[in-house]
Amino acid sequence: MWILLLVSLAWGFSFGLIKGNLTGIDSNFVSFARMALSLLVFLPFIKFKKIGKSLFWKLFLTGVLQFGVMYIAYIASFKYLQAYEVALFTIFTPLYVTLINDALNRKFNVLYLITAVLAIAGTWVIEQSQILSPGVLTGFLLVQVSNLAFAFGQLYYRKLMAGKNELRDHEVFGALYLGAATVTALATLIFTPLASLTLTAKQIWTLVYLGIFASGICFFLWNFGARKVNAGALAIFNDFKIPLAVAISLLVFGEKTNLLYLLIGGLIVVASLVVNEVLNRKRTVG
Repeated sequence: MWILLLVSLAWGFSFGLIKGNLTGIDSNFVSFARMALSLLVFLPFIKFKKIGKSLFWKLFLTGVLQFGVMYIAYIASFKYLQAYEVALFTIFTPLYVTLINDALNRKFNVLYLITAVLAIAGTWVIEQSQILSPGVLTGFLLVQVSNLAFAFGQLYYRKLMAGKNELRDHEVFGALYLGAATVTALATLIFTPLASLTLTAKQIWTLVYLGIFASGICFFLWNFGARKVNAGALAIFNDFKIPLAVAISLLVFGEKTNLLYLLIGGLIVVASLVVNEVLNRKRTVG
């Protein structure tokens, strides 16, 4: 659980960095740059023979969806939304995680659904006073595509790796980034005007940070941590980055928000995690 908390804290900085430093750069190229750098980090650790063809292609396609499609839609949404609005519209991810988990396991878990809705409510409290910008519907739909892709990918990765004790996460994770880098490279070649692409030193360093750390290392830690918690806690942590992002935007990037709503909403999100853990332990013991 602490792994997911630390990753959520790191991701809290990403919203402001993307909006502040990468505005104007083609979103497909930004997605590709991040995934290419992430791939370089884990490429030396891939054990192709140990993974096997069947599992490799499943991991590859998981990466296409969880990181590739997710980033293409996510980065594109910043063209239409403010950073805090992107954060706001990720509040539905816990619900997607809960429903997709139930679908994969062919069962319905009321506890996980309730705690996910509670986490959504807490995040909504934080952001409900904000005024939405023009183009909000397009941005909203892009974020939902991103949310669905990320939610499915992390759960399917858990399912693929369940019981595979002979494989270490770092030995297979490069396959996911290979899939993500492939689909974002195709999108870049098709849609990005590469001839007119220019980057400042600040933008390059931002991409390096986001690609190697926020994407490469943090996504690895996230999927690793996702295997260590129940689906209810995983759903809640998908929203935990939002109050953190708001707080970081307030303290680091100088943005303004309602402190009362931040406090109340943040407490509700934390409460949802506590409720989930307490009820889940009682159910396990019983």
